[in-house]
Amino acid sequence: MEVFNTPAKIIITCNRRLSPYLQEEVEELGFKVVRPFNTGVEIKASINECIKLNLNLRAASQVLYQLRSFKANDPKELYDELVKIAWEEILPFDGYFTVTSHVHNETVTTPLFANVKVKDAIVDRIKDKKGMRPNSGPGLDKAVIHLHWMEERAEIFIDTSGETLAKHAYRKIPGKAPMLEALAYSTIAASKWDGKSPFINPMCGSGTLAIEAALIAQNRRPGLLRMNYAFMHLIGYNEEVFFQERRVLKEQSDRAIMPVIVASDISAEAVEVSRQNARTAGVEHLIQFETGDFEKTTVPEEKGVIMFNPEYGERLGTHFKLEATYKRIGDFLKQSCKGYRGYVFTGNPDLAKKIGLKASRRFEFFNGKLDCRLLQYELYDGSKD
Repeated sequence: MEVFNTPAKIIITCNRRLSPYLQEEVEELGFKVVRPFNTGVEIKASINECIKLNLNLRAASQVLYQLRSFKANDPKELYDELVKIAWEEILPFDGYFTVTSHVHNETVTTPLFANVKVKDAIVDRIKDKKGMRPNSGPGLDKAVIHLHWMEERAEIFIDTSGETLAKHAYRKIPGKAPMLEALAYSTIAASKWDGKSPFINPMCGSGTLAIEAALIAQNRRPGLLRMNYAFMHLIGYNEEVFFQERRVLKEQSDRAIMPVIVASDISAEAVEVSRQNARTAGVEHLIQFETGDFEKTTVPEEKGVIMFNPEYGERLGTHFKLEATYKRIGDFLKQSCKGYRGYVFTGNPDLAKKIGLKASRRFEFFNGKLDCRLLQYELYDGSKD
């Protein structure tokens, strides 16, 4: 079974509400989206083309290559169909693989049971053909097989990514309540920041927004920071394809583009965490780090984007201190950021009202399971504020 050069159905997953930004990325890479949906997009591609996707995408979570789609009413039928697949031509008999799944079938009380059935089918097939069996376990650092089983319809995929693509491999120190890298990228994409004008990030926390902005500005893709993917552990993998894609990434990045990017936080510890994460990402020199209250953040005269990701407080009710903070954010935007486009990312609509400005747009996101909004403010340089 030659999967590296054979086009098939590809499902690229992402966190909820990131699909529009993922679709933009996929189409910019030259792929035609067959179907967008709430948590991803569908395209057609080979696994060699999936290598390009894995190295480039910023909003994605996993890149899944479909092997088969079939009907299975219960675990026995699932096993019977899976054991027909030529796993010995896909997975090394002396290798290691793991199984992940998304299952909703009345005969299965836990997805772990379905995972075991998938694993058994693979191991039994390879042992029958090769006389040896591969090892399996929970690790995502080798080959990964994914089962999607809804009612009687089952699909089996090769997960070409392994560890999630939503983390961009630079945040070694997460900091307090960090924003996922894929989400940070998507909020900047929603802002339509041009990558050249100033990007100001007060209350920067662990620095994810500022770091993503710096990476976007110089077109530096996540694949430059990662050297292991699940596709590398399949039979037929040609490392030259991978290294050629990495060479393209290096050639297309533009280190001459150096916009003003400012990241500030009242916590010296947070600023140091941000600085270390930026160093890992290779963009420390692009970011101006400042320690102090957000009202003292440097705001260049050249107009650009300013983005806040303040604390949300408790889901029910608000804290008096945070109400005052959100009011101060509104005052700061109105008084010190005229001519900029202002953004506040929050999961607390009651606190958002304290900003005291009328949002021109509201972008819907989730941060984990929390329903959030990215609020856009046009900070007119004149009488309209």
